Amino acid sequence: MSRPQEPLPAQLFLSVLGNPLEELWPSLRQDLQARFGPLDFESDPFPFTETDYYDHELGRPIQRRILGFERLVEQSRLPGIKLATNELEEEYARRDGSRRINLDPGLLCLERLVLATGKNFSHRVYLSQGIWADLTLMYRGKGWISLPWTYPDYAGTILQSLLLDMRQKYKQKLK
Repeated sequence: MSRPQEPLPAQLFLSVLGNPLEELWPSLRQDLQARFGPLDFESDPFPFTETDYYDHELGRPIQRRILGFERLVEQSRLPGIKLATNELEEEYARRDGSRRINLDPGLLCLERLVLATGKNFSHRVYLSQGIWADLTLMYRGKGWISLPWTYPDYAGTILQSLLLDMRQKYKQKLK
């Protein structure tokens, strides 16, 4: 028989896409820290070019930043965090309602990276409040393993390298 147990707290991870991201960054960075606490991982901006999915709404060129927050979070908080990032997207939207930023929160653990989404699919598990968990990457040996449904950018070397660095910081926090 398995015995229920509480999981370790997770590293709150956030992918930020935007156009014009750098123009919005000082204000957005402040708002994110007001909601989720101080940052302890912040990538330089880099181009988001793996898909044109967001081009119509966000416009081109799209920039990305990867963020990690100092405080670890209970894994059960992921739905509330996703709803909070949705609210921020709306606050930063253009007057016509189209988004200027896309905020994708997730949890980085020693064994996996899970993204939060409002969209159901066969490999996603429902959490609560209209939010599903998308198992995006698994960690094995010395690196991340992509899955058949892993987004191309998360399967690529740039994001996986940043996430390895973030995982190392997370591992130190757990000690």
